[in-house]
Amino acid sequence: MRDTPGRCRTLPAPGSPLRGRVAVVTGAARGVGEALARSLSDAGMHVALLGREREALKMVARSLPGRTLCIEADITDRTALADAARRVEAGLGPASVVVANAGIAVSGSFERTDAELWQRVINVNLIGSANTARAFLPQLTATRGYFLQIASTAAFGAAPMMSAYCASKAGAESFALALRGELEPAGVQVGIAYLHWTGTDMLSGIDDDPVLEALRRNQPGPARRVHSPDQVARWLTQGVTHRAAHIYAPPWLRWCQPLRPLFPALVARTARRELRDRPSAERSAPGKVLGAGGRADWNSYRTTSPETGT
Repeated sequence: MRDTPGRCRTLPAPGSPLRGRVAVVTGAARGVGEALARSLSDAGMHVALLGREREALKMVARSLPGRTLCIEADITDRTALADAARRVEAGLGPASVVVANAGIAVSGSFERTDAELWQRVINVNLIGSANTARAFLPQLTATRGYFLQIASTAAFGAAPMMSAYCASKAGAESFALALRGELEPAGVQVGIAYLHWTGTDMLSGIDDDPVLEALRRNQPGPARRVHSPDQVARWLTQGVTHRAAHIYAPPWLRWCQPLRPLFPALVARTARRELRDRPSAERSAPGKVLGAGGRADWNSYRTTSPETGT
């Protein structure tokens, strides 16, 4: 895919600490990734947008105010990511900020979710994040930069019918925590962002899931609120600006950290009650990919991977 220069439209405040630096955002074609790319560009950063959806990436890049670079890449492909890192450094300069945002989700019973689809969620959300870090670590070390891992409150308490997503997000959190200790002596900071209900296309059908709908319904009022990707991107940009160790979207989630040991039991109790009252067909629903971005990744993977036999 060709590099796509953005059109300069607005200028950030002269004192912005992000101004003139280079950011890389994976999963930048839509949702939180798109909104964050826009927010970082508004803050004066040169932004490299990585993702699977070529035309969507180009549309986002054309709408950003600063310099951009579009690279179509599968983050589970280490060779493609190494090439992407070279293109970013050549086209924009070494990255100071790298955001491992790309992710997909599958809803459905573990038993009836295609094994290849279940593993794809792990590969994108966890292995893909590690691949992203590996590819850009030389640049982040040179710039004494900041790596941001997008995690989720799914890491707080695993929900039935979402086993791959919850496992991958818990793993991504642990990976980032381990990486933080390794990179701190080199001056590279690692942040973890915990996102709650966010109004992306991944969430559009989530209320049809019996367990997740029940979990949301049983949460306190403020915890049920769905935040827009733009609002989440503003919280993330503030955290990036301060090289925060933890970013909470919404901010009140920070007060949930001390209560994390309680969440698995609470989730399990709600799930047992709700699943017991549901028809067996709902309890054994086959896995389905959530959101247009996830479907685009899965369809592309099935088309190009020899493991799927296509």
